[in-house]
This record gives sequence, C-alpha cells and structure tokens, in this order.
Amino acid sequence: MKKGLAGKLGLLALLLAAITAFFIFDLGAYLTLSNLKARQADLAALLDARPLLVIGGFFLLYVVTTALSLPGAVILTLAAGAIFELWLGTAIVSFASTIGASLAFLSSRYLLRDWVKEHFGKRVAAIDRGIAKDGAFYLLTLRLIPAFPFFLVNLAMGLTAMKLRTFYIVSQIGTLLGTLVFINAGTQLATIESTSDILSARLIGSFVLLGVFPLIAKWIVGTVRRRKVYSRFTRPRQFDRNLVVIGAGAGGLVTAYIAATVRAKVTLVEAHTMGGDCLNTGCVPSKALIRSARLAHEMRSASEYGLDAVEPRADFRAVMQRVRNVIATIAPADSVERYTELGVDVRMGHARIVDPWTVEITDHDGATSRLTTRAIVIAAGGEPFLPDIPGLREAGALTSDTMWDVLAERDALPARLVIVGGGPIGTEMAQAFARLGSQVTQVEGGPRILPKEDEEVSAFVAGVLGAEGVTVLTDHHALRCEGKTLIAGAQSGERAVPFDDIIVAVGRKARLTGYGLEDLGIETDKTVTVDDTLRTLYPNIFAAGDVAGPYQFTHFAAHQAWFAAVNALFGGLKTFRADYSFVPWTTFTDPEVAHVGHTEASAKAEGVPYEIVRYDLGHLDRAVAEGANSGFVKLLVQPGKDKILGVTIVAASAGELLAEFVLAMKHGLGLNKILGTIHAYPTMSEANKYAAGEWKKAHKPKALLRWVERFHAWRRG
Repeated sequence: MKKGLAGKLGLLALLLAAITAFFIFDLGAYLTLSNLKARQADLAALLDARPLLVIGGFFLLYVVTTALSLPGAVILTLAAGAIFELWLGTAIVSFASTIGASLAFLSSRYLLRDWVKEHFGKRVAAIDRGIAKDGAFYLLTLRLIPAFPFFLVNLAMGLTAMKLRTFYIVSQIGTLLGTLVFINAGTQLATIESTSDILSARLIGSFVLLGVFPLIAKWIVGTVRRRKVYSRFTRPRQFDRNLVVIGAGAGGLVTAYIAATVRAKVTLVEAHTMGGDCLNTGCVPSKALIRSARLAHEMRSASEYGLDAVEPRADFRAVMQRVRNVIATIAPADSVERYTELGVDVRMGHARIVDPWTVEITDHDGATSRLTTRAIVIAAGGEPFLPDIPGLREAGALTSDTMWDVLAERDALPARLVIVGGGPIGTEMAQAFARLGSQVTQVEGGPRILPKEDEEVSAFVAGVLGAEGVTVLTDHHALRCEGKTLIAGAQSGERAVPFDDIIVAVGRKARLTGYGLEDLGIETDKTVTVDDTLRTLYPNIFAAGDVAGPYQFTHFAAHQAWFAAVNALFGGLKTFRADYSFVPWTTFTDPEVAHVGHTEASAKAEGVPYEIVRYDLGHLDRAVAEGANSGFVKLLVQPGKDKILGVTIVAASAGELLAEFVLAMKHGLGLNKILGTIHAYPTMSEANKYAAGEWKKAHKPKALLRWVERFHAWRRG
C-alpha cells in the first residue's frame, strides 16, 4: 500500500471512529441547552476554582467539535456566553472555532482534493482561478452570513487552492461579528429564571440582532465592495438619466423598452443602425434568403407533388432586393421614431463610459456630449470573427455582416462559392446558395458540421446538403488563399478549392473595445465578465446579449435584457438572477434543427444519466402529406421517470415544434402531461405527442397488464 494512501486511510479511520463514538455514546445529549443550564452553577463554581482547566477544556472541546463538524457548536457558543460572559467567551470561541475550522479545512484537502481534481479537473481549475482572484472576498461573504452552514464552508474551501493562512485570517475576522451576536444571546439566556425573563429588553434585543444579522452582513459586504471599486471616482450628486443603454440591437432595444415602460428616464445610444445585427445582417436577411432558396428547391422538386418540375432561374438582384424589402418592412418596429414615441431618448453616435456614472456620446458629426446616469447597460452586440489566414482579406472575404451589401450589387449569384465554417450560419448559407444555383463547397476544420448538435444530427444534415449538391469538406483546415483559390489542409494533404466568392463563418466575437471598459478595469475574456444578475465589476453597470454571453442568440439577448433592465432600475429594492436553464436554439436548414437542454454529449460530460426516446417522422400523417416526413424527434429522459432532460428535433418547422417542450421543461411538466394533451390533427405538433407515446410504450406496466389480462379472461368466463 502506498504511504500516502495509508496515511489518508488512517486519518479517515480516526475521524470516523471519533464521529461514531459521538453518536454511539450519545454525547450530543450533553450539548443541550437544558443540560447546560442544569450544570451552569457547577461550571461557574469550577471556573472560579480552576479557571485555566475550565477555559482550556472548553477551548479544546470547541476545537474538536468544529474540526469534526459535529452538531452542537451553536449550543457551545451560547454556553460560552453563559459561562464566560461576553468578552472572554467571544475570545475563546473566536479562536477555537477558527482553529477547528482550519483543521477541518486541512482534513478535507488531504483526503479529497486529489480525488476531486482527478475526476473534475476542468471545473476545479476554473474554481481555483476564481479563488486565486477573489477567494478571500468569497470566504468573507460566507463567514458573514451565519445562516450558511460553516462546516460546509470549511470542507468546500479545503477542496480549493486557497492558502491556509488566508483561510485562517479571513475566518478569524469574518466570524467575529457573528460570534459576538451569539455570545451576547448566550449571556442573556443564562439569566432566564421565569417566563417574564424571556421578554426582557436585552434578551429580545439579542434575538432581534440574530434575526437582522444576515441583512447587516449583506450590507457590510456590499458597502465594502462598492467602496473598493468606486474608490477612485467621484459620484455625482444628481443624474441626468436613470439609465443609459449602449447598443440598439435586441438586448438594447428590449432594455430601453422596459425602462420607458416603467417611466424611467432612459437614453439609448446606437453607433450604426437601429435593430442591430439581427435585423440588418443576421436573422432577418438570412431567413429571407432561405425562403427564396426553399422556393427554388420546391420548384426543382415539383414532380414529387405531381407537377412539372422547373429548373428555376434566380434573378439574384431581385432576390437581394426582396431581402432588403423584408428588412424595410420590419425596421419601423426598431426605428428611432418608434422608440422616441415610447419615451426613449435615442442618440445616434458612439458611446464611451468615462466613469461609472458618466457616458460620453460622440455623434456622427464629431460633436460630443456627456450624460450622467444612475445605471448603464452595455448591449453592444457582436461581430463576425475573421481569422488571420494568409491571403484571405486580399481575396475579398465576406462575412455575415458584409455579404449583404456586397452581393446586393451583383446581377448574378456567385457561380463558385466557398464557405469556411460548419456552424449554423455557414451551414444555412451553404444550403441556401446551393439551392439558388451556386456551386458550394463548405470547409470545416472539425470532424463534422454543426458540432454542438448530436453526431447523428450532424450526419443527417450533411447528408441532406450532399444530396443537394454541396461539397462538405470536414477535417479540412483553411490554410491560405492564393488569389481566388482556397488551400485547405487535411491528413491526406492539401486541397485547392477555386471560388468566385468566399464567405467566412467561423464564429462571432463580442464588441468590447472603444467603450471605455479597459480604462474602468471591467474584465473581458471574450465577453464582459458579469455575475448572475448581469452586473459587471461595478454594481451599477450591467451587460446583456453577445457582450455578456454565454449564448449568441437574439432571443437570448432579449431574455437577458429583462434581467439587466430590472436589476439596473430596481436592484436596490429587489435583485433577480438570470435563469439560463432552458435555452432553445434553431438552425434554419431544411429540415430545421431545433434543440433545448442536454445533448447526449453534454449529458455524458456532466455524468447525467439518461435514456433515449425517439420518434421518426416517416409515418406522421401531416409530414407525409407535406412531403416533409424526413426527420425525427429525439428526447433525453431521466431513467425511470418522465422528466425531460433534452430535446432535439430535425423536421420542417422544428423551431415551432420545440416551443412545447421548452414550456414543459421550464415548468416541470413531464411526458405524461404532453401525452395527455390534445393535439390538433393533422399537424406537425402531433410528433411531440407521439414521441411521448413512444416513451409510454417503453415504460408500460407489464406486471399490471398481465393481471389485467387475467381479469378480462375471468370476465369472459
């Protein structure tokens, strides 16, 4: 046996023996208020006669109790007040509790940290980074809140990389105020002789202090933190605005809308175009293009519906004009005029945060103005990431931001189109342009397209694209461009892919520069660092949408915007923590891919047990009638229960079908509820009910059915 393992087993055996003895010999019976009161006079006499023995014995008892995380620490603390009075009792308990906590901390580290690191390495590393940065503050916060079990803090901190010295000092300081409160209560409990004593002013005061202490602790922590971060700034005495919102994309528009609705004075600043990326270069134009492409595909496939097939001729300029018309139709809902009518002060220009309460706005003419504000929400959005590939820029690489204006000036669509990237944007555009008539090659460095989906989904969509003429090159890395030729590298060697246009869709990055974040010390690591209320380092500055992450969806930005707006405006009264439990997404290929919750990969990575329920659309009546019966509904379900853990749908209108499952998961409704809900016939939504039916068939009560069969046989005679 290894020496280290033997030592751990020995310590574990010793701890278990001590804890077992405590319960076997019912030592907890001695740590009761009634027993301590009964022995109070004897202990007081012994203290007078042999003070060092009593103090030393009590000190040791408290250390052991805390180190072993035994119940009774509260009674011992009250007893210290009863026996030793306020100041001596506080000193004894303060040092004894901290020493005992440190021993528990060391035991936890010695016995468990190596095992935890081995099995949860990535999570532990992330926690250790947080501890290295703000561990002392986190620990102090926990120590100031007596409602949080201290023994759990001791054991949990032992699993981190926190230094023993830091743990001891912070624990000594953090528990002092709570110790004083309990010791003070103990001094009053010791004087109770009748029921009238319970109503004494001092005793009531002690318990009132116990009740309000968590609020006091929270206020202290908040005050310390605010003073620390705001120390180099001067807060204005009054403010021009309640809220300034930077960015008029989905996150900023919703934030400003909410602020105006609750009658706050709000300014919305947009540097480019109202509506942000989604309206102008993202969701709206791409879906308009996809619709035209789908119609072209339907014309080409008309014979499947008993009509003469027609090879469509794409009037590309007209197609792109339709895209612009769709944007123009939707744009008024996001316009300056509409938001001005709602009560929002809209400024077109660039915003920079000068200090935590001041925003400088530079308009398009170069004129500057400053506004003071109680709160700020950063919703600056994101932009496509263009990798540093030799020759890429020289080849005129397009992105999801630039392609619309560039291609709108063309009379013909690209004859040969290369799309770099196998994510949702790249895959959607690959299918759309191929359907319109381009010769499309999609280049993906990873082993499959749509890597966030299940492997079978990636394979399914790749098969659809291949059947429609798209050349999908996975495990091919874009190395360089030589003129109008992309050189892609794979294990088999380099491959030359000629093109007329190349679209790069390898991901998006948050817009973080130019807003003054660096000067304020607001941390950014791909996104702005925020807590679960969307606060940044400064409690009055928030972030939402692409700049905050972790998802880059329009609907997610709008979801975050509610929390950012409400917390920015009412955070002093009530704070709401953003809930990301069930975030859906849809990839608008044909068929669509929609998802919420766990995939198989994420469930396995997190050790979540699951079983798979699957319903194929091959015999769904509406799907068959529509000629859209290719696809499936796949559910991840908690074993033995009907709780839904994850949903993936590959189907026409999959994004619409997903909504029912999102609602069910959000509100804890299981598959039995979906199965018991009437779904109109014939509709695609019946697929959800039939998927629930597949689960029910797999979990039918076989034993009960055998008895029912016997019952019916008996009824027949």
